[in-house]
Order: sequence, then structure tokens, then C-alpha cells
Amino acid sequence: MRLSHIGWNLAGLSLPLLVAAATVPPLINKLGQERFGLLALAWGLIGYAGALDLGIGRAVTQLVSRLRGSGDLTSVPTILATAGCITLTAGFAGGVLIALAALCGGTAWVHAATVPSTEICNAMLLLAIALPAQAMSATYRGLNEAFLNFKGISLVRLALGIANFAGPYLVTHYTSELPWLVGTLVASRLLALFVFRELAYSCLRNRSLLKSAGTYSASVAKSLFSFGGWVAVSGVVSPVLVQADRFLISATLSVAAVAAYVLPYELVAQSLILVGAISSAIFPSLTKMVHEGSDASHAYFRRWLFIVGGMMLLVCGALALLIPLILPLWIGDDLQPKSIVVGQILCLGVFANSIGAMFYALLHARCRSDLTAKLHVVELPLYFASLFFLLIQYGIEGAAWAWVGRMVFDTLVLSWCSKATRG
Repeated sequence: MRLSHIGWNLAGLSLPLLVAAATVPPLINKLGQERFGLLALAWGLIGYAGALDLGIGRAVTQLVSRLRGSGDLTSVPTILATAGCITLTAGFAGGVLIALAALCGGTAWVHAATVPSTEICNAMLLLAIALPAQAMSATYRGLNEAFLNFKGISLVRLALGIANFAGPYLVTHYTSELPWLVGTLVASRLLALFVFRELAYSCLRNRSLLKSAGTYSASVAKSLFSFGGWVAVSGVVSPVLVQADRFLISATLSVAAVAAYVLPYELVAQSLILVGAISSAIFPSLTKMVHEGSDASHAYFRRWLFIVGGMMLLVCGALALLIPLILPLWIGDDLQPKSIVVGQILCLGVFANSIGAMFYALLHARCRSDLTAKLHVVELPLYFASLFFLLIQYGIEGAAWAWVGRMVFDTLVLSWCSKATRG
């Protein structure tokens, strides 16, 4: 693993933030708190669609990295074809469920006084189209990561991240109707799927692995699910944990309150791109070391853990001090005062999460995705109970404290599991 891999990951994840910083204030101004809150929910739902790959994308990275360690790559086309069939089926099923929810009155769960329910319904139907594309993209991205093609996937992420904010912003010059805003998100996901696929096949062509087309294999599917099945559990539960706060705020308070919570959350949580850039870059190499039986894997992980910990301590401390200055400058008169307190509280959880993400990667490199999945299942009812109680009692500040509590609990348990599974 080279530092350039982290650099490409960081570029792909961070540069869209500049677009977000420039477009979010005018988006709020043009759309108002309610419509912006609904757009934030659409971003959240598309993010959750990544869970529909059932952990197969991560399993592809893990399995192909192991094959790279053994030097036998002949089965890679079959792995890709099998993974693609699984994720297409899962993504299609998820899209059907979202469409049915929209048609059967699911919009009643969203408290929006100024947005017609037909607009929300049409937007949900559009989002249903994006789900299969989002699920399959994870598979092709997983293969690229296994072959360390971080430059290619980072360029796609860069374009996708920019489109995520710039698309709706450009649309607001002509209309504020929700389906048109969401339509830009759907179009960008379909295009990203095509590019991720081409990059994956390019990796195979460069290694002369496309002499024969891969086909679905039940035995390969079993291998993928032996690792990816547990990742899928995490993939389904974890986004629920991540997105639960904003959806529960919408159902309990209002979509305007979602905007007040999401703005500081996004500002603070985006610092995790530093961690994501590192953990995704070291994961293939760490997996390879672990399965080669190399003692160097322990020192390799510890070095990066201390780097991430020190870096994020400085970042989160600086954010907590500067949020009272940054948010008013960024949002202007549309800023709600509670947002500043929420952002400072969330800084604690972001630091804990950055450490936990490293232990999460280590456990997956050791093929112990079962432990992370079981942890998320245990966390789900505990988090919902604490979130609901603190939200009712203290509003969006309570929701922030519930999130911090989950991050601390998650990190402590992941750390203990990593020590318990060390060979």
C-alpha cells in the first residue's frame, strides 16, 4: 500500500466537500427548511442503498486480495459475475420495496406541512430506480479496491460527490419540486455504475483475465456469503443506525428539525473521510498480510491506528472550537442556534468512530465479520431506545448525545474483539 492510494482516496472523498460548502447555503435559501430536510432524507436513503449489496462488495475485496496473495487469479471473473448477479437481485428487490412503500402511503410518515404528498411519492419512486445501481456499484468498486485501483474509483467518487450537491443546486434555478432534485441523484448513480463496471473490467483485461466470461457459481456465492453474509447483516443494520436519528427526528419533531440536525452532523462527520481514505487503502494489504501469516500485520495496523488517532484528536478538537464561527459563516441567517451545540457534541462521537473504524477493518481482514455484525444487531435496540428517549426529552441535542454514546460503545467492543481474536 502506497501513500498515493490514501491520497487518491482522500481526494475523491474531500473535494466534493468544497462543492457542498458552496451549494448547501443557497440550497437552504431556495428550498426552505422543509424541502431541504426532505432532500437530506433522500441523500440518506441513497446512502442506505449501499447496504443492498449484502456485503458482497467487501467480500469481493477480501476474497480477491487473498487470491492475490496466493498468486492464483483465474477464478476472479467468476467471482465478479457471481457477485454481480447477487447484488442486482438484491438491489432490484430493495427498489420494489421502496416503490411499494411509496404507493401504499409511506409518505404519511413524513411530517411536511408545505410539500404535497404527491411530490414526496414521486421522489420515492425515482429513488427506487437508484437502489439497484447503488448495490451493483459496490461490487465493481470492491474489485477495483482489491487490485488497488484507488485512482480510478476516487475519480468516480469525486464526480459522484460533486453531482450529489451540484445537481440539486443547478435544478433549483428552474424548479424546487422534489422529483427533479432527486432525479439528479438517480442519474448520477446510474452513470457511476457504468464507469465502475468499466474500471473493473479494465483491471481484468490488464491481467489477461477476460479470456473467458465468468458465470454464476453456487460455490463462489457460498464463499462470498461466508464472509459477506455477516457483512450484509452489518450492511443492513449499520445504515439504519446511521440514518435512524434523522428519520426519527422527522417523524417525532419535523423535517425542519432534520435540517437543524443534519447541517452540523454533515460538517463534523465529513472529517471521517480522512479515516475512510486510510482504512479502505490499508484493508487489501492488511488482509494479504494476515492470510500470509505475516507477523508484520500487527505492527502495520498499530502504526496506522496511532496515526489516525493522533490526527483525528487534533481535527475533532479544532472543529469543536471553531464550529461557533464556521456554522454562522457557512449557513448565515438560516442557521438555527441549536445546531452549534449539536455539532460540538457530535465531535466526541466522530473521534470515537474514527478509532472504531480501524478496529472494524482489522476484524474484517481476519475474516471475523461475524463479530462486527453481531455487535450491530445488539446495538440496534439499545440505540433506538436511547435515541427515542433522549430525543423526546432534549430534542436534537439529545439525539446527538445518543449518537455519541453509540460510537463510544461501538469502539470499546470492537477494541476488545480485536484483542480477543489476535492470533
